[in-house]
Amino acid sequence: MKLKIDFSGNAFVVELKDTATSRAILSKVPFESKAQTWGDEVYFTTPVSAKLEPDAKQIVEPGTVCFWTEGDSIALPFGRTPISTDHRPKLANPCNIVGKINEFSLLKSVKSGDRITVDKA
Repeated sequence: MKLKIDFSGNAFVVELKDTATSRAILSKVPFESKAQTWGDEVYFTTPVSAKLEPDAKQIVEPGTVCFWTEGDSIALPFGRTPISTDHRPKLANPCNIVGKINEFSLLKSVKSGDRITVDKA
């Protein structure tokens, strides 16, 4: 299962894990949103609502694709956030882990308000 996320003419592919949240996201594509940033994290709202899964985490590795259940948003951390205590991203709350991206350096160029489109890859 793969998603394609496009922003400002740049696109990357997300390798999805087989989880209830990942399947819910795939069932709602294509959709558009607007980017928000928080430290070295890009996040955006989705038309999906999900419950916290048993393997949810708050501290993740850069490139982990997360679903923030409290904001119905996909979170793409690629470095430290304002609440990080070491080099790893620390999310605002525990989030469902839905996948990963290998090349996340493009996320540094995303600005709040950029249009995001999400579709199947």
